[in-house]
Amino acid sequence: MNQDFIKELGYKALDSRLKRISDRMSHDVRKFYKEMNIDVEPNWYLIFMLLQKNKEMSIVDIAEPLGYSHPSVVAIVKKMADKDYLVIKKDSTDKRKQMVSLTEKAVKMLPQLEQVWDSCEKAILQVLSNDLGILAYLDGIDARLKDDSFHDRFKKEYLKNNIV
Repeated sequence: MNQDFIKELGYKALDSRLKRISDRMSHDVRKFYKEMNIDVEPNWYLIFMLLQKNKEMSIVDIAEPLGYSHPSVVAIVKKMADKDYLVIKKDSTDKRKQMVSLTEKAVKMLPQLEQVWDSCEKAILQVLSNDLGILAYLDGIDARLKDDSFHDRFKKEYLKNNIV
């Protein structure tokens, strides 16, 4: 059986198809990291990059530009700190706020990680055949979902056909 049910469903399974692509890429990045003895997770690169640029940030300030939930950033930051890539300390003015920065170990690894990320970017461009049109399309989807959430759109469509 050589059937791809998700592909067969088309746009009805868009979320599943995007997740499957993302999972494949993450799996392969994780496999590469393991082969190269790089003890990081694929989803950590965004936090490495943000902290490289901004030196120190609160959890909220990390979550906002990524569009991640506060709890998911807390979980990632904790894992990174457990591997000695991040320092977490209380803010000097607001003790409720946690401030995050790269450790010396992380800073020393950045040149190697940047080479890895550059190679990953080149591999992505190969997969996309150097056609970045998908990014503009994804930007449009993001913008439309910010204007009117998928939940609200979905509910409106459901209620049109199923008067409650």
